[in-house]
Amino acid sequence: MISEYEHPIERLMASSMTKIKSLVDTDTIVGNPVKTPDGTVVIPVSKVTMGFVTGGGEYSDINNNKKMETFPFAGGSGGGVSVSPIGFLVDNGKSIKIMTINGENAYDKLLNIVPDLVESLITDKNSQKS
Repeated sequence: MISEYEHPIERLMASSMTKIKSLVDTDTIVGNPVKTPDGTVVIPVSKVTMGFVTGGGEYSDINNNKKMETFPFAGGSGGGVSVSPIGFLVDNGKSIKIMTINGENAYDKLLNIVPDLVESLITDKNSQKS
């Protein structure tokens, strides 16, 4: 039901946002896991960029001397969604690694080194006790 106080631009914005929301959900950003025959799980990860604009106005004939109680409304909205794959999370049962499509950056390298570093620290600690 439309409230008598609701401006037409509000309906326009709500309608547009509902439609854009239906385009992008969590499965778009972090995809569904794929299990390979050897038990490795691969999860695709994407970058989603969204843009949204809406506008409108009321207009009247300035040459018309009649007083109008309500002015006609003109409005429009637009939006766009861009989905770019950026990499994969790979779980082989022993470790989880990030495999990027465009090559590794410093953060990816650090995240891939951490499990090996922790394992070597535990191994060194256990060997010192013996």
